[in-house]
Amino acid sequence: MKKIPLFLLMMCFVASLFAQNEGQFTTAAESDPEAKVVLEKLKKKYNGLEKIEADFTLTIEIPEEDKIVQKGTMAQKGNQYRLDMPEQSIISDGTTLWFHLKGNNEVQINDAEEMMDDESFMSPQKIIEMYENGDFIYILADQYSKGATIIQQIEFKPVDRDADVFKIRVTVDKKANTIKELKAFSKDGSRYTIDMQSFNTNPTFAKGHFTFDPSKFDDIYVEDLRM
Repeated sequence: MKKIPLFLLMMCFVASLFAQNEGQFTTAAESDPEAKVVLEKLKKKYNGLEKIEADFTLTIEIPEEDKIVQKGTMAQKGNQYRLDMPEQSIISDGTTLWFHLKGNNEVQINDAEEMMDDESFMSPQKIIEMYENGDFIYILADQYSKGATIIQQIEFKPVDRDADVFKIRVTVDKKANTIKELKAFSKDGSRYTIDMQSFNTNPTFAKGHFTFDPSKFDDIYVEDLRM
């Protein structure tokens, strides 16, 4: 089963962004201190939340192809999280992680801790903290008012100039201290945009929301990759 670029996506960010830092044209140490202040505030807020639920829209734009627009939901409670989209889901209870390919009626079972160490997989925590890993230089590229809302845009670029994605833009609501949009720009002209539609900091989750039970799906193919 192909590992989906969901936290490609959220999310989102492709494995090539985390290549070895060869052929550097700059260093992360040169990043904008003002941008770091914004990111530190975001990290403090998100890490301080016990649980989160958010609706989002993913737009995929590939040259010479029709635009793809999909809606999804992301939920997190401690080290448990769930991301649901029309064709696939990622579910983790903190110990086990399930990739569910709905169209194929297939699920891949992984060890959650091992997946956290896999740089090609982006968890919610990794996204918030990606500015700390030294693989990017980032700047506060813009700040403007949109009605009563102050918008801040932080742009990341990988220090590895061979990375497939050359820029990631994070759009922040300054007053609410929340992420409004994530956009990744690929060298092949592709664009991946996640627009956050809603953000609930006090959701109620049903029992078993962060687990996956294959027995509830007729004839599902199960691939258990745990050691």
